[in-house]
Amino acid sequence: MNQIEKPQLDLGIVALTDSAPIIMAQQLGLFTKWGLDVQLHMQNSWATLRDKLHTEKLDAVQMLAPMPMASSMGLLGPACPLLTAFNLSMNGNAITLSQPLMHEIKTLNHGNMPALPLNATWLADIIQQRNHSQSDKPLTFAVVYPYSCHHYQLRDWLGSAGIDVERDVNIVIIPPTQMTKALADNTIDGFCVGAPWNTKAVRDGIGCTVITSCDIWNESPEKVLAVTQTWQCANPNTFLALIAALQEACEWLAFPPNRFETAIKLSQPEYLNEKLENVAPALLDSCLTSLDNTARNIPAYLRFYTHQANYPTLDQGHALLVDMQRAGQIPQSLSDLQLKQWVERIYRPDLYQQMRQIQQQAASM
Repeated sequence: MNQIEKPQLDLGIVALTDSAPIIMAQQLGLFTKWGLDVQLHMQNSWATLRDKLHTEKLDAVQMLAPMPMASSMGLLGPACPLLTAFNLSMNGNAITLSQPLMHEIKTLNHGNMPALPLNATWLADIIQQRNHSQSDKPLTFAVVYPYSCHHYQLRDWLGSAGIDVERDVNIVIIPPTQMTKALADNTIDGFCVGAPWNTKAVRDGIGCTVITSCDIWNESPEKVLAVTQTWQCANPNTFLALIAALQEACEWLAFPPNRFETAIKLSQPEYLNEKLENVAPALLDSCLTSLDNTARNIPAYLRFYTHQANYPTLDQGHALLVDMQRAGQIPQSLSDLQLKQWVERIYRPDLYQQMRQIQQQAASM
């Protein structure tokens, strides 16, 4: 390994269970092993994290998979060219509906709980009923960021039942840590978010988790490590050391007995500051649905390793840009060639391959 240009790093994360690779890399001493002194900084929202990366207050950050594209294209402010060469996690999201909305659904089903994962046609029927009543407001759902898999997964699920997301429902943006409060206050009727916030809603008796991202899009990249392109050019060896440490953490997380230890660490006040019973289920492939219903077993509910989960392919980046295009966030006029050019600037599998070579060299010494 060549000399590290910047050994002391400030790394931003959000309070989510899939922050596990970054948190455990620190807990296991893997950053230190690779010559890095990393300070973790918990951020309240994805927008705050984005701004601190853009302004160089943070060296590297956990990001939603579509965010590097959105930042690079200047979709929410001045363009800031970013890159990613590492998928931190796949899958992990779910949609939770409020108790009042679930009551409406059960009423339609003669008082019974419909089969899970829930078919969105139940919501289509409720929307149709509300359209006939001027007193009922449209259903409102929350996602964590406009450019997020949560947003596109929610749109796809609703769209599968013929629901027009632009006309029939409202979609609002709420930070992950504030989702359960908004649901409890009846500000929203449901949300799409990552763990542990769906589990918390179920445990608190305020929601029912009706479908997971594995049911909607299986094996989709969810979080990535992102840096600015300028930073990576100035610190190429530091970047490779950083993703090497994270690769080792992801491999460690693939071993099931390590998952419960991880849940204990993540539940601590300096990280998620949540009850262990809310943090552990998703790490153990369990999706709690409601207090009066059995949990669902979801294989690879949170995937950190295996099936080349960490390798950022150009096809993954292209698929996300197509989702952004379908959502009307980037022009329909952009051709496949233009989308490909954007992806090639931002998704850097070549850097991932360099890191793997360095790991192999280190292992043979």
